[in-house]
Amino acid sequence: MKGNWKKYLGPGPLVAAAFIGPGTVTVCTLAGVNFGYDLLWALALSVFTTIVLQEMAARIGLITQRGLASNLSVTIQKSVWRFFSLTLVLLAIVLGNAAYEAGNISGGALGAEIFLDLTKIELGKLQINPLNVLIGVFALVLLFSGSYTLIIRFLTGLVILMSLAFVVSAILVQPPLSALLQGFVPRIQGDQIITIVALIGTTVVPYNLFLHSGLVAKRWQNLEDLKYVRTDTMIAVVLGGLVSMAIVVTGVAGASIEVNSAVDLAKGLEPLLGGKLAKYFIAFGLFAAGITSAVTAPLAASMVITESFGCSSDIKGMGMKGSIGIVLGLGLVFSSLGIRPVQLITLAQLANGILLPLLSGYVIWLVNRKSLMKGFENSLGMNLLSMIIWLITLLLGFLSILKVFGII
Repeated sequence: MKGNWKKYLGPGPLVAAAFIGPGTVTVCTLAGVNFGYDLLWALALSVFTTIVLQEMAARIGLITQRGLASNLSVTIQKSVWRFFSLTLVLLAIVLGNAAYEAGNISGGALGAEIFLDLTKIELGKLQINPLNVLIGVFALVLLFSGSYTLIIRFLTGLVILMSLAFVVSAILVQPPLSALLQGFVPRIQGDQIITIVALIGTTVVPYNLFLHSGLVAKRWQNLEDLKYVRTDTMIAVVLGGLVSMAIVVTGVAGASIEVNSAVDLAKGLEPLLGGKLAKYFIAFGLFAAGITSAVTAPLAASMVITESFGCSSDIKGMGMKGSIGIVLGLGLVFSSLGIRPVQLITLAQLANGILLPLLSGYVIWLVNRKSLMKGFENSLGMNLLSMIIWLITLLLGFLSILKVFGII
């Protein structure tokens, strides 16, 4: 039995690292500032939804030994639907991740500036932040190392430290237990809808399904390894959910100050708590969130690109390296040169709003194919639960589209 615990270590921490980015930190912070503990139930729902979807995607990866993008290309034979599906996936995942990468890098730099504020470099009307460049280069070097094991180990360690940073910050705030428990009782007010959509949307991430299924296929090959896959998935998603909740709890303490981001909260809590610890914990957490997402976003996009075109998703291959370089390079250019890809992000949000219910429906269909799943299909109870989850993703996608067009 000695050493068996290592079999439980898989790509789960990358899933947590992927959805806890600077955007998640900001959304959770503002949820706490604006609504107190009232929306903790929305995070609990998103964690449960994510576990169900990620488990199915991971199970598909293990049984088929292919990622979702490869399965999409193989199982949809009709040329029109195949072209539509792959185009939508590439648009949402690749374009979206390239746009969001700028936010990941910039968010990490904002956290780092609490500790180290480097002089900006002026090039005419352009202003380059050296911290953005350092974060981007670090992410590129780590990804170009060509070792999934090294990437997983590094991000696992960073996710643990990030989790401790935010949890300690929440403990320093000393939230009342009764108020915390009341936050898990579902209730919705009109002005909370957009924030609820944002909270769920930052946890249930379409590109995580692609990333997870592909990495599971590389980590485990035997059918009896399913128990390790499920344990790894559940622990990672629950840990990520707890971190998000800790950020909300910390944000509640900032309700009496002017807070528009996690950096504002980090600076504002210093006099409230009578010390600098909270400021540095939150700043490090934001920095770690930026680093981890800056690594996982281009990795996921590159796996989608290579698998969609039938190429190898081996991280040492030129296809993966080229795709990583393009996605990360675009994010670095946007963030370092001060370009705000608002239109790209809006388009990505629109595509993701459409993709989430389509992709979750596809996952449910795929996981029930007996010829493909070899006896590991969904049970009747799991299918009923999956349909409820699908309806949630449909509603979430619909609300995301309305949000993009400014209807809500």
